[in-house]
Amino acid sequence: MWECPKCGRKFKNTNQSHYCGTAPQSIEEYIAQQPEDARPYLRQINEAIKNALPDAVQKISWSMPTYWKNRNLIQFAAAKKHIGLYPGPAAVEAFADRLQGYKTSKGTIQLPYNKPLPLGLIGDLAAWCGKEFGK
Repeated sequence: MWECPKCGRKFKNTNQSHYCGTAPQSIEEYIAQQPEDARPYLRQINEAIKNALPDAVQKISWSMPTYWKNRNLIQFAAAKKHIGLYPGPAAVEAFADRLQGYKTSKGTIQLPYNKPLPLGLIGDLAAWCGKEFGK
């Protein structure tokens, strides 16, 4: 067992990636806890989603900013080289033509820091998720 020297949590794997400290209670708190260079991207993504889903509940779920209405509609999170956007597999499939040029996997889209954010696409994805799943 490996014990994190910062938070004292114990893990099976040495140097296991994890979150140290108190989990954020809001999306704004989550963004504030991220590396400074990631924050502008996170704020822009949050704003695009908030505008597309004004009636959705904002919360933290699975340690990620989440927009919710009867279920998780769309989530996002900072990573070292990209922002992960999690609209689910159906959304990734429905928007496959507009997602060319981005790395995707089942339900996930990677938005690299070295490319401009596709804010219109993010808003459209969020709106689509709201219509499909927020009933």
